[in-house]
Amino acid sequence: MRHFLRHWPRIAVTLIPLIFALLHAGGVMRIDVLQRLDDILYDARLRATMPRTLDERIVIVDIDEKSLAEVGRWPWGRDKLALLVQELLGQQRAALLGFDVFFPEPDDSSGLKRLLQLAKNELRDQPGFSERVAQLQGSLDYDAVFAKSLEKQPVVLGYYFTSDSGGLVNGVLPAPVMQQEALRGRPIRFVSYSGYGSNIEPLASVASLSGHTNPIVEGDGVVRSIPVIAEYQDKYYESLSLAMFRLLTGLPSVEPGFPQEKFLSRNYQGLESILLRQGSKTMALPVDQRVTTLVPFRGSGGPNGGSFKYISASDVLAKRVAPGQLKDKILLLGTTAPGLLDLRVTPVGEAYPGVEIHANMISGFLDGKVFVKPDYAVGYEVLVLVLSGLTLAFALPLLSAPKAVATSVGVTAALVGLNFWLYSAYGLVLPLATALVMALTAFALNMSYGYFVESRSKRELANLFGTYVPPELVDEMVKDPDSYTMKASAKELTVMFCDMRGFTKMSETMEPTKLQALLNSVFSRLTDLIRSNRGTIDKYMGDCVMAFWGAPVDTPDHAGLAVKTSLEMVGAVRQLNKEHVAAGLPEIGIGIGLNTGSMCVGDMGSHIRRSYTVIGDSVNLGSRLEGLSKTYGVDIVVSESTRKLAPDFAWQELDRVRVKGKDQAVAIFWPASSLGQLDKQASSELKTWTLALKAYRDQDWDACDVHLLNLRRMNAQKYLYRLYAERVASMRLLPFDPEWDGATNFETK
Repeated sequence: MRHFLRHWPRIAVTLIPLIFALLHAGGVMRIDVLQRLDDILYDARLRATMPRTLDERIVIVDIDEKSLAEVGRWPWGRDKLALLVQELLGQQRAALLGFDVFFPEPDDSSGLKRLLQLAKNELRDQPGFSERVAQLQGSLDYDAVFAKSLEKQPVVLGYYFTSDSGGLVNGVLPAPVMQQEALRGRPIRFVSYSGYGSNIEPLASVASLSGHTNPIVEGDGVVRSIPVIAEYQDKYYESLSLAMFRLLTGLPSVEPGFPQEKFLSRNYQGLESILLRQGSKTMALPVDQRVTTLVPFRGSGGPNGGSFKYISASDVLAKRVAPGQLKDKILLLGTTAPGLLDLRVTPVGEAYPGVEIHANMISGFLDGKVFVKPDYAVGYEVLVLVLSGLTLAFALPLLSAPKAVATSVGVTAALVGLNFWLYSAYGLVLPLATALVMALTAFALNMSYGYFVESRSKRELANLFGTYVPPELVDEMVKDPDSYTMKASAKELTVMFCDMRGFTKMSETMEPTKLQALLNSVFSRLTDLIRSNRGTIDKYMGDCVMAFWGAPVDTPDHAGLAVKTSLEMVGAVRQLNKEHVAAGLPEIGIGIGLNTGSMCVGDMGSHIRRSYTVIGDSVNLGSRLEGLSKTYGVDIVVSESTRKLAPDFAWQELDRVRVKGKDQAVAIFWPASSLGQLDKQASSELKTWTLALKAYRDQDWDACDVHLLNLRRMNAQKYLYRLYAERVASMRLLPFDPEWDGATNFETK
């Protein structure tokens, strides 16, 4: 308890995201971005777990572009549709036919009826003519012909509801599957509509069943679910997929399934399921609080999606489908033609055929695999948030940074694992985004509070021993104090990191006093060069020195001066090594990293000791480049931003790299020499290297090998050429990658 009391401010800070998460989950303060993130997570999980297999039970008869070209533009005459129905249910002997097309207007019989009526008016006095015209008119009543083809057949017609403010209606609605009395007075939140577009009475009256085809279009424009039962004027109508499933299973009655009394859904007022009851058998189709269910998408959709077989309607009419090929199949007549406007945006495709949405629902009903957000989703989310939030709030303040990271990762993994298990094993779609964001934010706040507040005194104590005020800064302030400010500001500067190679080995073999004398000698020589080229010493860090150019006094040529200094430092180390060999001392090496960019520069530190220093992302990159010098076997590694500002040098591009903490690849270079000092042989070597690097990035390994062989003949001692030869040998084993950008990734600092 004493530990918790000591860390109570940190615990309180960590509980802040939990409070906001609970307000969102409880509906008190909805956060739209969390809902959108939940949708993204659901979509990703759906795509990752789709079966992507063919359901041979269901076939889609497609009014595609081919059909429109062969048969004519839509709508087709009802005589053609009658022939289509007769072929599918008569000759092919399909088990069931559902229409995802509508017939809200009578067929005009291509105007022939009107011509006959005109002829009748003109020749009505001719004996027997009126009777003959009446017979012809009867034969041209294609609605009656189509209706006769549907009569006593396993056919389900589709229709649609609208939410237009005018409440327009067209056609005839089927009988509702459920009346308001069945709800026992409970306020169920059905998806409600104010109008509809249905089929004409001669067709609607002979169809076995009819079902609405409406999807649910979410706020982001994506269709993820359908209303299994929809409301219109206090009556309740089934979807096309449910109607077809009921016709397949012997027309069971439809009843509301109320949730059982349980802790997580005690105050839930919705339905838990739709019950299909037939005699003593009952089947429950789970639904959410809007009486909708998520579409169990099988694949990417369309004729090439691999989920359902597509047959062109024109092939059926032309009898190009072998007799009996569709025997006992469940058929859906719909369209993939873009001009008929039945393509939907779904989680698995941006131009998904609407008819295939119904096919997926029927497939899910048949397999008993329907995904739904259960009635207790809110209670589940609150419980998960409380458990995970309190665990993080009370555990993280007591743990070290590595253990805190491990605990946070463990909690996050548990949240994801539990959610995925409930989804895959039981078809439960439960919220996840809020818990993940809460856990991440709680961890960030906890670590930030610990770093910026609780560890401040420790950092200040460490800074007292690691900070050195540059004399150059003092001199500039004394000369012109009015033109200088100690406040931090953002400026374009060039930063250098210089690390001594072999220091660890020397420290193991040399006496401390001799090692100190050696370090002082090296740093004195290097510091003199930095100061003579207007550089500012930032700090010494063990065997590393950090410096920058361009502040406190503006220096336009800061990049060029930094490069010049680096070359001079390399030359100074060579001279030092000659002296060390003569004195029996070990030789040393250095690695230098240079980067130019925007940095924050100013007086930073405590009230006890201040330090004029630079910080920022560009500084971090300079440090990473210094570490790469050993990888590429060179003394100096320079970023592209520095090279562009230092045109007076001959450059050799080393690579494009993506260092730890950076998503963008950067080009790195080695300064061969000043332009005026580059001899003919070195110039030829740089040109050949340019060709080798181009071949490498083009993945032309043979050409690259030839150039590298020539380079090794020119300069056998250069490690860079051996490094790339080894890379080429490895890359040959891999297939050509058109997405490869030629960059090398480094995951370590």
